[in-house]
This record gives sequence, C-alpha cells and structure tokens, in this order.
Amino acid sequence: MKKRGFEIVSTFANDNLNLPTRATKQAAGYDFEAAIDMIIPSIWENGINWGIKTLFEYAKANENHILKPTLVPTGIKSYMQEDEFLQLANRSGNPLKRFLLLANGVGVIDADYYNNADNEGHIMFQFINFGLTSVTIKKGERIGQGIFLPFLKADGDVSQNERTSGFGSTGV
Repeated sequence: MKKRGFEIVSTFANDNLNLPTRATKQAAGYDFEAAIDMIIPSIWENGINWGIKTLFEYAKANENHILKPTLVPTGIKSYMQEDEFLQLANRSGNPLKRFLLLANGVGVIDADYYNNADNEGHIMFQFINFGLTSVTIKKGERIGQGIFLPFLKADGDVSQNERTSGFGSTGV
C-alpha cells in the first residue's frame, strides 16, 4: 500500500514534468516546479499614484483584475494517509528577490483532495506580486515546497462530510 507521494495529473501526462523532490537529505520540503510559463502581474500595474483607496475600489469593480492571486499550476497531485496533509510553503527567496507572496500564507492540501472530480487534485500555488513590475515564472522553475504533516482531531469530532469538488470547495 502506498503511504504518501506525488503523481502527475492526467492533463500534464505528456509534458515531461518532474515529481517534487527534496534538495538535500535534511530538507523537510519537497520542491515543486511550475508546469508552464506564467506571468505574475504586479499589484501596482496601473500605477503607484492611484492611491490605495482607488486601487481597492477598482479591484472590487473588476474582481478578475489586479488583486486576485495568480494560480501557478504544478501538474502534480499528492496522495497521503487520511490523518495527514501537505502544507504548501513559499520558497524563502521569492519574497526577498522577486516580491512574490503566497496569497493564502500557506496552502493546505487535504488527503481527500487527491483525485477529486473537479481537477484530479491538481496542486497550484497562489501568488501575489507586490513588486513594481511583472514577474515571469518559467516552466520547470522551483516555485514552492510541500511538507507532509500529521494532524490531530479534537475530542468529539464528528465530521463525516465528504469532499464534493476541488480547489477552495469546502465553503466560503
């Protein structure tokens, strides 16, 4: 029986992707690579002199624009035990060198995300670029890392709900 690991999602099966690996024997995280070339636009793309109030008003009226994170596909899915999760973390150099932040701080990939009906469990990293210019990520570039972790349940936990879809699907 397989315990935990990575597979390539079917839509990227012929794209010559690398499965995540640890860079050193003491590394906790498995390095994820971008599956395609992507441009992460700057949140300031329309000009710094807009002012914060105008920026947020514009973003509300145009929700698919600048303040929405850019999803960078990895082409990877992960399987694990039911009492584990995969934590997604940013690379330490991304904020310092490229002004890229993970929009959700850290990502949590639950065991039941694997092979879900919506997207087969495709893992993507959510980036916001707070730098002044757009950032280009190339296919094969390391973008983040995943760390397998166990979790505990509270006394009396009775949740029996099943996942019904993919990314961000368990409620607002």
